[in-house]
Amino acid sequence: MDLAVALVLGLFCLLLLPLWNQSSGKGKLPPGPTSLPILGNILQLYVKAISKYLSNLSKIYGPVYTLYFGMKPVVVFCGYEAVKEALIHLGEEFSGRSSYPMNEKSRRGLGIMFSNGKRWKQIWRFSLMMLWNLGMGKRSIEDRVQEEALCLVEELRRTNASPCDPTFILSCAPCNVISSIIYQNRFDYKDQTFLNLMEKVKENLRILNSPWIQVCNIFPVLLDYFPGSYNTFLKTFAQMRSYTLEKTREHQASLGINNPQDLIDFFLIKMEQERQNDQSEYTLENLTVTIADSFAAGTETVSTTLRHGLLLLLKHPDVTAKIQEEIDRVIGGHQSPCMQDKSHMPYTDAVVHEIQRCIDLVPINLPHAVTCDIKLRNYLIPKGTTALMLLTSVLHDGKEFPNPEVLDPGHFLDEGGNFRKSDYFMAFSAGNKIHFLHDFRGQDAY
Repeated sequence: MDLAVALVLGLFCLLLLPLWNQSSGKGKLPPGPTSLPILGNILQLYVKAISKYLSNLSKIYGPVYTLYFGMKPVVVFCGYEAVKEALIHLGEEFSGRSSYPMNEKSRRGLGIMFSNGKRWKQIWRFSLMMLWNLGMGKRSIEDRVQEEALCLVEELRRTNASPCDPTFILSCAPCNVISSIIYQNRFDYKDQTFLNLMEKVKENLRILNSPWIQVCNIFPVLLDYFPGSYNTFLKTFAQMRSYTLEKTREHQASLGINNPQDLIDFFLIKMEQERQNDQSEYTLENLTVTIADSFAAGTETVSTTLRHGLLLLLKHPDVTAKIQEEIDRVIGGHQSPCMQDKSHMPYTDAVVHEIQRCIDLVPINLPHAVTCDIKLRNYLIPKGTTALMLLTSVLHDGKEFPNPEVLDPGHFLDEGGNFRKSDYFMAFSAGNKIHFLHDFRGQDAY
């Protein structure tokens, strides 16, 4: 009898656990759908269209609501006002990066994308300064982009206008631009080292985006019992870091302190300056992870945008014709485009922005974490709580973009045909945590 009572009490406690988590302690979290013990709301999530599912939940629970991934509360922000409040008005408070077991075990809190606190601020600020010195966002970077664009066009010509899958070629171009910034050289598209590097980036992104790994991030204990994909990820990540370390040794042997040429040179010089500082974040280990982050931030995003952009232009020949007319009028057919042309090509600029809005490349940005207890909209969100920003709800806001599901360059043009900026354009997120990623992509250069 005592055992039966104990079991009933235990079951009762489990059933009440999600409610207790939401109402007890320091926080009073926003409302959300009822969750199951242990599992939370994960069985309710429609994985194949999760961003649409989360958007629909906001119609029931409001623009800020709570889900449970396992026993872990996650506050979801939906719509421009809610996302802006979190990432811009409360940018510092939401600047943390949430726990992500797969990356914690591989990166150990290093690099930029998944680091936190003083470490992130130091490396982030240094990286921005370094990128600026190397020409990112300035005209000096356009020589590298122009050179790579010519190589890309030449590769496409070799297809002799026959049907082909351009995925590989379109991945090579941005990867080479990133390589020139990091290693000071580009690779031939058939170079085996280059091919291996690209394959490793692609493989790890595939693993990270797989449904099984998402489940493992919610229940990390599964990684110990079913480590297949996890071990593959660690092995591939280690190989990428090993290659960077090899290149770093070469740089150390020929380093010119007064004439740094690439990211590795700048980092090595900073390491030398900080040699006496035992708390310095400028270490070889941090360098290799930072470079891995740089490839992830700058390669797949740009190549995916190019690929989907071409598909959309094939689907909308009227838009393609207007772009071609503007290119012929402003640039002509006998010279490479340059950044100075951008201000004279409002329609093309609008199309690039509209493509990024339509393809919804990052519907839900990387999970943030609250850095301190926050009072927000009559709720108290405790320090460390995970926050998800539903960017797709901003990019497809019908009030700002009247035809959100249609490719319409007019979304970024005023009545006079001039380019019109929109605060709702959050293709990769907003706020301090995204500045490095945004700048490293060299969006203007592309």
